[in-house]
Amino acid sequence: MDPNQESDASLLWNDTLGLLRQGGMPPATLTMLESCRPISFDGSSLHVGTALSFVQRRVSQQAKTIEGCLEQAAFQPVALVVDLVQDTDTTPVETGARISSEEAERIREDEAERPREREVQPRSVVSTPVSRRDDEDAPGFDNDPEIADSKLTFDRFVAGEENMLAYEAAKQVANGENSRFNPLFIYGKSGLGKTHLLRAIQNYIISNDPSRLCVYRTAAEFIEEYRIAWNDPQLSARSALSRRYQNVDVLIIDDIQNMRTAAGSIRFFFETFNALMDHGKQIVCAADRSPSQLGMGDSKFDERETSRMDSGVTVSVQVPDYELKLNLINAFYDRMRQDAEREHVPNICGTISLENRKLMAERAGTNIRVIEGFVHTCLINAYRKEQKGESLTREDIIKYADAKWPTGQRVITVEQIQKAVEKFYDVSHTDLVGSKRNKELMEPRHVAIWLTRELTDNTLADIGKHFGGRSHATVKHSIAWVDKSKKEDRIFQDRVQTLHDSITDAG
Repeated sequence: MDPNQESDASLLWNDTLGLLRQGGMPPATLTMLESCRPISFDGSSLHVGTALSFVQRRVSQQAKTIEGCLEQAAFQPVALVVDLVQDTDTTPVETGARISSEEAERIREDEAERPREREVQPRSVVSTPVSRRDDEDAPGFDNDPEIADSKLTFDRFVAGEENMLAYEAAKQVANGENSRFNPLFIYGKSGLGKTHLLRAIQNYIISNDPSRLCVYRTAAEFIEEYRIAWNDPQLSARSALSRRYQNVDVLIIDDIQNMRTAAGSIRFFFETFNALMDHGKQIVCAADRSPSQLGMGDSKFDERETSRMDSGVTVSVQVPDYELKLNLINAFYDRMRQDAEREHVPNICGTISLENRKLMAERAGTNIRVIEGFVHTCLINAYRKEQKGESLTREDIIKYADAKWPTGQRVITVEQIQKAVEKFYDVSHTDLVGSKRNKELMEPRHVAIWLTRELTDNTLADIGKHFGGRSHATVKHSIAWVDKSKKEDRIFQDRVQTLHDSITDAG
């Protein structure tokens, strides 16, 4: 093989993985992609290899999405080819013992067939095969082997003041020693680490207590399972699905806000929810809003269901401040370099000074996934500059940050802000700009005025005109009210930031 083709393949594949990571590719899928080995790139096709047929099939199913990122990275259309190859990285370990291949295969089969004891295993890390239920004849799940080697663990989670409560609650749930954290509901805007915590719970259980069956599903996956079972002409399919879910020990549902308009799935979920809770099993949910906010607007969640989700421990993850962003950047920087060294990926072994990392924290936005991609970009470019005898400069970092978080390029109107606030708080435009002084209307009105001042160039008098002809003093009062409330109430601050980001991101 041409060494240049192999080198180009490695560079292109790593750049593509970075783009997929930034685009929110599910962690389990990313883990499979990262396990694939880039083989060659001939200018029109990128060949990657895997020794597992399952991985080949799953990656091929994602080809369209991956090829979109390949085109971004290569600046031209590139086809993805997933080859099934022999695992050349596996080398035999020399020991004093000798065993035939037939004996080794028999031992593996015996291990796979041995029934697992239901007693709780010690909390220390054990090397145990993925658990299987004792009642093999009943429909059920296995603990998901796809994420057994995932990097989404508690050890790799960067905790700070903004996410410490959620972090500690997730650890309590994972070790199963505190039944008061049930259900656990974690909420916050996209990209703040909710999925990391949920996967960390699952990874911990698989590694430390495989006798507990833990099932992770996104709301979209849950809805699809329900849809398939419901459309099955055999009534037994629905009963089987119900028994499968009610047989788990820990049920984790991510992005539960995506169920808001799926009435049938919501009913099925709460039947499962109630059955599990009645039997002392653990429920964990995550969403981009609090349980009470899930019931707003045209949602099919009713008050009884949202209050049920809010009946245990509800914690928020909030946008990172400068200190947490710096800690995140330092952690991502160290881990990417360590992973690159261990996995022999040289182009992520660049050096970024602490002073430049501080600048990165100053210029970074609040989405942790994007911050991780920012660090990845800076590391790759630091390595490339070092190959030329140069070093990464402040100007380079500012340029990369501006590419990730562009500013001053969008014109945001008062109407856009008002529509976003009306949708978020489920209020009408007439009420938002009208004269009613109900308590339920005061917060959205104050927030809309504050955001208009923050995101547009309108004068206070102009803002007043857009909000029913309010006076200069009234507009100033709204702005002061929001500024004061943000300082006193971190949850309110998080709501305002979520709205702010939804408006600027929508552009």
